Amino acid sequence: MAFEATQQTSDASRPGPSNGTDEPDPTPCNPRKKLHGRAFYESIGSPKFVVAPMVDQSDFAWRMLTRSFLPPHTPTASSTNLLAYTPMFHSRLFVETPKYRDAHFEPLPTSVPLHASPEYTSAAQDFHNNPHLDGNPAIDRPLIVQFCSNTPEDFLTAARAVAPYCDAVDLNLGCPQGIAKRGNYGAFLQEDQELIFRMVRTLHEELDVPVTAKMRILDTREDTLKYAKGLLDAGASIITVHGRRREQKGHNTGLADWQVLRYLRESLPPDTVIFANGNILQHEDIERCLAVTGADAVMSAEGNLYNPAIFAEAPRVGEEGREYWRGRGGRGGWRVDAVVRRYFDIIWQYALKTDPPVRAPLYLPGDEKGEDFTTTTTGAEQIPELQYGKSQNGSTNGDASASNLVPEPEPNSKKRKADPEHPTQQQQATAPSKQNKRQKRAQGRPDMITSPNLVGMMAHLFHVLRPLVSRHTHVRDALARCRKGDMEAFEHVLKLTEEAVKEGLRGYEAGVEDGGVGDAVEDDGQEMKERGAVGEIEDDEGESSSAAVRRCKRPWWVCQPFVRPSPKEAVEKGSMQMSKKEKRRLMEEQAMEKERKKEKGDGEAIVIPNGQGKEDMGVPKEQVVYG
Repeated sequence: MAFEATQQTSDASRPGPSNGTDEPDPTPCNPRKKLHGRAFYESIGSPKFVVAPMVDQSDFAWRMLTRSFLPPHTPTASSTNLLAYTPMFHSRLFVETPKYRDAHFEPLPTSVPLHASPEYTSAAQDFHNNPHLDGNPAIDRPLIVQFCSNTPEDFLTAARAVAPYCDAVDLNLGCPQGIAKRGNYGAFLQEDQELIFRMVRTLHEELDVPVTAKMRILDTREDTLKYAKGLLDAGASIITVHGRRREQKGHNTGLADWQVLRYLRESLPPDTVIFANGNILQHEDIERCLAVTGADAVMSAEGNLYNPAIFAEAPRVGEEGREYWRGRGGRGGWRVDAVVRRYFDIIWQYALKTDPPVRAPLYLPGDEKGEDFTTTTTGAEQIPELQYGKSQNGSTNGDASASNLVPEPEPNSKKRKADPEHPTQQQQATAPSKQNKRQKRAQGRPDMITSPNLVGMMAHLFHVLRPLVSRHTHVRDALARCRKGDMEAFEHVLKLTEEAVKEGLRGYEAGVEDGGVGDAVEDDGQEMKERGAVGEIEDDEGESSSAAVRRCKRPWWVCQPFVRPSPKEAVEKGSMQMSKKEKRRLMEEQAMEKERKKEKGDGEAIVIPNGQGKEDMGVPKEQVVYG
């Protein structure tokens, strides 16, 4: 796959500003008028899909990959309908450490200067004339840069540094991790809301682009509403609301509460722009979320990591091509080998600034019969930036070829010590040879290549390939041996992945392989009818992830979400102990539910463990999906 160098277009041919108006592109000498609230949201195209800020994960290459699945020239599904956030940056480190800026943000081929630097104006002008990667108006907009911070001064200084290269700056108020608690940022600023409002107000009054905020819900609806109003009054143009509380993480992630988001929608001024975050496992969940919450857009984090095509609609029947697989019952998904190919080609062209390797077309059942498989009807051909099957000189790729899968070791077999003179077939297949490495060094090519987009490659592949590597452990082992910048090793993982998918597709066509779907629903349409109400999942207890697993399960060669066990299931399995606060909450819910059932006379309470045995506790079923 090769991507056209859109950043080299002339000023006359470059797309207009992201606000969709006839105004000229802004420059340091001619800044665009600062918009606020809904006017700003409409100026960037009123996007309905949002890629969440994820540390070391929502990098430029991943954003490009996600955008690549949205056809850019249709009114209903265009790449401008996708808003993306950068990874979360630490404002103090961004201000104090040039190496930190270089390692995380690349709008320019050179370092990003601070606002007080003499190079600030000239750098912004260089970006206007010849944009590089992050924030490139032709390929990476709309874009919001997110920071975590706990001082207005650092937040403003960092925000001013990135303002010429983005559409807005966001304040992270949602990170629940221990490092955020130690650093006093993210969700752990909730107890000092006056500081939060002061930081937002400072940027609203002094920054050239809008400021937004991403928050979590608090213990009560009323507290959450007061918190959201404070952010809006301080000047936040958009609030993203994650429908989980701060303590809902890890095994205790549980469900995001869409009803709190609906309460905010109905209680805040009608022109408030709200993004909903949480419970998005599949593309179908997006419309349900919008309907239930009334939000303007839906943000996806984990769902996007496991399936970067989550915002894209499935191709029509008969137009699947080679990148999309559809089973006999109509259920399908994007092939993992196709997604990894797209991702690698973006890395080659943008991060490494070289042409991707010439690749044979992906395998389809029937290729062995001599069918024509040099063209496809979906994927690259529908996206102008992506062009399959051509080398630099324009020649077409040759025939597809793939070696047999490397046999997996016996479950109880002992590991063989590596023998350089007589390597096993497994050892030969799972790592580049020492001779190749010596030749690589002899040719003067560096073993390590630095780019912010290379940092998250291994994590991205473990997400996308999760269902595959759980079965094909040799692919997992090869991936675990990869190191940042070692594209030879990563390409080897892609080769093994393609071979595994090929064998899986052959087995499915022969009727000897179901892809591990078991009793999962085969017909999505019928499954939706059975579910009934919007966003509702019906199962025996309302606290099981089994319904979500059945709904989301796909063969292991297809991208699919990771469905976390519910907190109830985690407690039952002994993988989580409830905190005292959570026990008190459940006891209060039990009392309320028993009182409700006593008044209505509608059945018995649900049995939920409390960490010290089992106790009857009523838990209402929310109309939300699991995630």
